[in-house]
Amino acid sequence: MNSTSSFVRGTVILTIAAFITRMLGFVNSIVLARYLGPEGIGLLMMAHPLVPVIVTLTSLGLPVAISKLVAEAEAHGDRAKVKRILFVSLTITGTMSISLTLIVLLGSKLIGSWILTDPRAYYAMLAITPIAPLVAVSSVIKGYFRGKQNMKPLALSDVIEQVIRIILITALVQTLLPYGLEYAAAGAMIASVIGEGAGLLYLLLSLKIYKRRSGLLRQAMSSRLREEKETLSELLQIGLPTTGNGFIHSIYRAIEPMMITKSLAIAGISTVIATKQYGLLAGYAFPLLVFPGFIMSSLSTALIPAISEANAQNNRRLIHERLDQAIRIALIIGAPCTLILYVWAIPLTTVVYHNPEAGTFLKLLAPVFLLHYFEPPLHAVLLGLGKINTVMRNFIASTLVEGTMMFILGMQMGIHGVIWGFNFGVALLTLLNLLAVSKVIGFSFDLRSWLKVSFCLVVTVLVGQSAYVYGQQAHYPLLWSVIGCILVSLVVYTISLLSTNTIKRHDMQRIPGIKRIIS
Repeated sequence: MNSTSSFVRGTVILTIAAFITRMLGFVNSIVLARYLGPEGIGLLMMAHPLVPVIVTLTSLGLPVAISKLVAEAEAHGDRAKVKRILFVSLTITGTMSISLTLIVLLGSKLIGSWILTDPRAYYAMLAITPIAPLVAVSSVIKGYFRGKQNMKPLALSDVIEQVIRIILITALVQTLLPYGLEYAAAGAMIASVIGEGAGLLYLLLSLKIYKRRSGLLRQAMSSRLREEKETLSELLQIGLPTTGNGFIHSIYRAIEPMMITKSLAIAGISTVIATKQYGLLAGYAFPLLVFPGFIMSSLSTALIPAISEANAQNNRRLIHERLDQAIRIALIIGAPCTLILYVWAIPLTTVVYHNPEAGTFLKLLAPVFLLHYFEPPLHAVLLGLGKINTVMRNFIASTLVEGTMMFILGMQMGIHGVIWGFNFGVALLTLLNLLAVSKVIGFSFDLRSWLKVSFCLVVTVLVGQSAYVYGQQAHYPLLWSVIGCILVSLVVYTISLLSTNTIKRHDMQRIPGIKRIIS
């Protein structure tokens, strides 16, 4: 199988799996929202950001480094190096993650008093902490399979994790809810830990099967100490800048709930109302906002090793081809998703959460979030080209500006000011990464594609809104009106893309399984 086929096939596999997991995750968020309400969701969001800090510190940025180095070693046929990469990474991550998690658990009282603005979130924070070593080790194994451009183990492990999580969340939250909202939130976190453990177990089984076929771990452990040190040095050269990026991101997400609630308190909003508003924003609006992004996440996951391989072969044409494909997909996918989330924001949140207030937040977020669809492929290209420091600088700059804007505007405008601060950060990060890619390899802007997509969107919104109005005038239930107008919009949008030749026949034939259907 050639590299282009591997890239496309890997992207399709991840996209299908990501769609399934996002759907399951979306069901999970609906279940939690219905049982816990905005206040309970706020407690979950406050407790959860501690985990990324631990994972970042223990993984040392190795998943990205593994993906890149394994892809490059495969391109050069150096199988011994591939084996050393996995062995060294698992040894370091496993040891550090378990040690740091134990330290955090022992100091949980002190840590909770620092970062939790609502003391009821303590039990949820305590319950989610053991997930850190599971996530860290899983990320290393996933990084290895990404580098091999074998996406099936990643896809299936994510599906297994979500299925187990949903089953357990439904049971535990209902069981613990009578004892108090804080205990129900802790139960939801326990379900997440067990789900992550199930996904890791599948990954370990997949790795064991591969070991039997190739003697992977046996050969790696028999390699010389000097070679392992060299491998560790290479991993850290890429991983440490990524760790800095991830650490700043994790710290920022950990203090974000406190920062937002403090700014709202200065604006004169009580702690209970601030927790509720943060729950509506982070637990209601954001899941809908990021749901369509699974396609770009899958594409970017496959893009890093693909760009690394092309760069190792000094194939600039292939790098540009894959970047152009990714940007075009981001436009074609992101545009209708943004349109749907903006035009039907309030009906969507009313149907999904029975909470139209979250729709006003979604309506403010959706237009600017279109830029976020372009950021993952730009980020992936920079990582694949080895521009780790550039990625870190751009992220630090945009994060500092975003946090400052959210706090200042939150004090002045309340939760709407927080949203505008977030929007500013999204726009700035995408712009900085776009400028960085343009500087390194150049960037072409296809105006015709943008004009065609814009025309398709106009047709889509006119027909879709007409379908929604018809449904309401015919007194159909809101649920069916929303589903109907979205389905009609997507069908019209797809037909418009084909009619304007924005999507071509040969593009469809690149997708595995589609070529035979078209023929």
